[in-house]
Amino acid sequence: MTTSSLLQASGLRKTFGDNVVLDGVDLDVPEGTTTAIIGPSGSGKTTLLRSLNALTVPDAGTVSIGDVSVDFGSLPRGKEGRRACERLRAQSGMVFQSHELFPHRTVLGNLVEGPVQVQGEDPDEAAARARALLEQVGLAGREDAYPSQLSGGQQQRVGIARALALRPRVVLLDEPTSALDPELVGEVLAVVRDLASQGWTMVVVTHEIRFAADVADTVVFVDGGHVVERGPARDVVDAPQHERTQRFLERVLHPG
Repeated sequence: MTTSSLLQASGLRKTFGDNVVLDGVDLDVPEGTTTAIIGPSGSGKTTLLRSLNALTVPDAGTVSIGDVSVDFGSLPRGKEGRRACERLRAQSGMVFQSHELFPHRTVLGNLVEGPVQVQGEDPDEAAARARALLEQVGLAGREDAYPSQLSGGQQQRVGIARALALRPRVVLLDEPTSALDPELVGEVLAVVRDLASQGWTMVVVTHEIRFAADVADTVVFVDGGHVVERGPARDVVDAPQHERTQRFLERVLHPG
């Protein structure tokens, strides 16, 4: 594992109307590490994650993934700005809260769509890689199924495989278990744990605090659009230094 930064964000700011959602957020993710972003609802976690691949376009700040960098404060208007965002987006794979699979395509069809249609990969090679990814996430033999024939946990595992099929530099996961029934959460977390052990670079927004402590290298606590605390995962979860972090974790880990 290297410790060189693969993803860097600096000064990210985003407002929706009068609501300041991100207020000068910095983030640094070394290659081969997992960073977990935690915090209360409405704290800016998802907006931060979506800003890292320009699905949400910040008002200001810079994001760099590898040698691709976008300064959103000076982003050109129109086609040139869109292309800059697309170049950044191509460096990452996104796993959404609620799967976002194409319902009219088979599992295999969902996985090969991006590599073939967007990246121009040979269809046979894309299909072979997709089958290997399905085996990796525990869904070998389900390539001809449609999303409606799968459980929520299986659909989310397909979503993870679809993100990996794009061969991204960074995998971004937005609360990948939040839409699942409790008994299905473990199967998705097991896949994320496996990816972390393989050295994928990941940023995970999660409310699974103990999972974050066990799997992530770094935990970042966000509240009110600010990074309040960051550090080694177990240090932040087990011995938080900031009073706001302490209150949040006490409420989450010891409700009632």
